[in-house]
Amino acid sequence: MSSNGDLPSVSVVIPARNCAAELPGCLDAVSAQTYRGKLDVIVSVAPSADDTSSVAASAHCTRPLQVIQNPAGTTSSGLNLAIGAAAGEVIVRADAQARLPADYVERAVATLRRTGAANVGGVQRPVGQGDLSRVIAAALSSPFGGGPAVFRHGSDEGPVDTVYLGVFDAAVLASVGGFDESLVRNQDYELNWRLREQGHMVWLDPSLVVEYQPRSTWAGLARQYFEYGTWKRVVINRHPRSMRLRQLAAPALVVGLAVSAFELASGRPRGGIVPATYLGACALAAARLRQRLPSVGDHLRAAVAFTVMHLSWGTGFLIGRRRDERMPPADWAADGER
Repeated sequence: MSSNGDLPSVSVVIPARNCAAELPGCLDAVSAQTYRGKLDVIVSVAPSADDTSSVAASAHCTRPLQVIQNPAGTTSSGLNLAIGAAAGEVIVRADAQARLPADYVERAVATLRRTGAANVGGVQRPVGQGDLSRVIAAALSSPFGGGPAVFRHGSDEGPVDTVYLGVFDAAVLASVGGFDESLVRNQDYELNWRLREQGHMVWLDPSLVVEYQPRSTWAGLARQYFEYGTWKRVVINRHPRSMRLRQLAAPALVVGLAVSAFELASGRPRGGIVPATYLGACALAAARLRQRLPSVGDHLRAAVAFTVMHLSWGTGFLIGRRRDERMPPADWAADGER
């Protein structure tokens, strides 16, 4: 990346699938960037059930826009295709479901150059649209629900394991081979692991706050977290030293509840200890969201969101099967993986 006073050129890459409704807002946010250097946009469109492709092709964007096709359909393949078509010295990853603040690129490039990091990212702020999505967003904002990952709750700037989205030095990104196209989920974490293994820094800048729209149905949330757990196990199998103790909490919970069910079915009251303790923890964590969710009904639904996320993630980790590498999940985005 250029180290002189000139601003480096930037390419914003956006994988897109089944996001006709969200993509225009994403491109509007990219158009509004205050970055004064050269900036272009590449949208990589996967096969979609809606008119994402035509929306991308006809989108109004004040920056140079290129639309390419992603026949494989996965996030990783779409990102790699877009990166391959990019000319920028800096690669900015965006997603249709995310809204970059106007100074995002300007701030991130400045941090990239100041720190010498290979990848700079910020904090994900879930913002729901719709009644259930609002509850799920609040649950994700809780460390009990979304987990303790720094890209959800970090306030201190510095080196980290992984970040939300990412602003990359293009030359360094190319040197590690880009995203692993065999991964449907957890490809961000795996890429950042390889960057760090080769001596590069992944840097959290908490001033970079990006709004993200979470799932709006229970089924969508369960499927998303089941896939997170499944693909986290795949990444840990490939890179055992990347495992963190917190990643075993959800699988341990699933095992504990299964043992408890057996104990209760066998007439042993002690089997109720684990589920009672867990439900109590869910209720307490939901009550702590009262500033965002004032009603008791919302507290109950937040507790349900916690259980859906934890049990789906843990079950996926334990028994989830790798789907065909060429077949993407029903919906995907860079939601952030623990």
